[in-house]
Amino acid sequence: MENMTYNTEQEQLIIPEYGRNIQNMIEFAKTIEEDEERQRFAEYVVDLMLQMATNSRNNNEFRDKMWLHFFIIAKHDIKVTPPNGVIPKSEESMLQPLKVEYPKNNSLYRHYGQFVQKLITKAIKMEEGPKKEEFKNIIGSYMKLAYKNWSREHYVNDEVIKEELKNMSDGKLLMDEDIVLNKIRAANKAPTHSHRSGGRHSGGRRKSNNKSGGRSNRNYKKRR
Repeated sequence: MENMTYNTEQEQLIIPEYGRNIQNMIEFAKTIEEDEERQRFAEYVVDLMLQMATNSRNNNEFRDKMWLHFFIIAKHDIKVTPPNGVIPKSEESMLQPLKVEYPKNNSLYRHYGQFVQKLITKAIKMEEGPKKEEFKNIIGSYMKLAYKNWSREHYVNDEVIKEELKNMSDGKLLMDEDIVLNKIRAANKAPTHSHRSGGRHSGGRRKSNNKSGGRSNRNYKKRR
């Protein structure tokens, strides 16, 4: 029990996914005095690191990444050369993650979705003429429908939609005041049979039943 060494007593793992053995082997490589022997042993360690990876083992770019990790674990305090001849520098181990750009769309009109913005971009590039005017009417009608689905408690008129279309297109898509946005409407429910048509069918059945009933009454009287 006296010879047992706990992990808490050992040096902290620099890259934990490679484990304690890889880190110890790299530390041992530092103690090798001969350059060729040290180089050969370092290449062997990198091959072990590649075997621990699940994919892209034969990818040269992935192999360069393993060498970078090798130097990070060695704290860049070892004299070996990767196959590509480029020795990683300590600054490369402190790479900052790429900045993620947030969407630039106006949050005021996010209820219309990305699809509407794409339609607006397409309409702006169209040549002036009847097709563009019709396309603008379709976009406005779709926006009106989307607005109703988003906020059913509030009434929306065509003037509001036209103004928002103007703002979303930076003033490039304007619509006349007399244009009515009714190109797209909500789907109606399936039509049902009217009472009148139902009356015909039920009346026909009653008429047929009356005839059969009359014949049976006459036959009954004859038998008597």
